[in-house]
This record gives sequence, structure tokens and C-alpha cells, in this order.
Amino acid sequence: MGNPQVSIEVNDDTGVWSVDGMPMILVPRHFLVNNHLAVEAALGKREYARQLFTAGHKSAYVWCDQEAQRHGIVGIDVFHHYMKRLSQRGWGQFYVDRIDAEGGRAVIRVEHSVFVLERRKGRRRRACYMFAGWFCGALEFVAEGLGVKMKTRARETQCAAEGRHDHCIFNVTPRA
Repeated sequence: MGNPQVSIEVNDDTGVWSVDGMPMILVPRHFLVNNHLAVEAALGKREYARQLFTAGHKSAYVWCDQEAQRHGIVGIDVFHHYMKRLSQRGWGQFYVDRIDAEGGRAVIRVEHSVFVLERRKGRRRRACYMFAGWFCGALEFVAEGLGVKMKTRARETQCAAEGRHDHCIFNVTPRA
């Protein structure tokens, strides 16, 4: 990804931070992950993952729509732009290993995931499920722009937090 140049604007009157005109909040990584783990403990991983999928899917879809209009990009370029921006915002490094937008398929590799970097010692389980809805929302946005309406699902098939891999892999496929 190189040396990303991201312009952060801070409104002197409100203190609101913005990147590309989108309001942002800057928090320490451990704060975000500690809150994430607290909600997971309260709801249970399965229910929390379901809620995150829904919220993440909607957020990715809306973000892709706004960014496509803002930058005049279309098709698969929108998905690649989304992965680039995620990589520039501290979530990890996101790489598109394979993608077939019309077929609703993608393989996404995540290196240096925030959830892996902040994992607790002794916890060797998949930890990056928050990203699943993001990939589906972005891919469905792109597919819809190509004239294909579908629903997808994403599954983390390996996670660096398990201790056996140096990166995470997500497979996106169409829902039956």
C-alpha cells in the first residue's frame, strides 16, 4: 500500500474530524477492540456477529455509493477503492486476491488486522468477523451497478489470530 496520503480536516468550531468529507472519530486501537470484546461477551459471538454483519453491510453499501458519486468511479474500481480506504484507516491491510462481481464471489486477504494485533495471549480463535458484512455490502453494491441483484455471504476461512497463519482470508459467495 505504500505511504498513504490521507488528508484529515479538523473543524475548529466543532472539533469534528473529516477524511474525504466524511466525519470520523479517532480512538486508540485498544479502546475499540476492548469495546468490541465487551459487546461480544454480553451478546455472545454468534448474535454479535449477526448484528455486525447487518450494520457493516449497510455501512459499506452506503459508503460505496457515496464514494462512487464523489469520485466518479464505477464497477469493480469502487470495490478496490473501498479496500484501499479501509487499508488507510488502521483496520488492517486489505487485498483483493480474486473477484467476480457479477458472480458474487471474492477472496479477500487481510494482513495486520486490528483484531489480530490486539488479540489476547492464549486466545487462538478467528477474530476478524466484523469485516464480513463490509465485503458483502461493497460487492453487492458493485454487482447491482453491473445489473446483477444478489445477496452474498462472507466466511473467514483462516485468521492470523489462530496462530497458524500470517494473514486472514475471507471468501465471499452468493447466498443460495
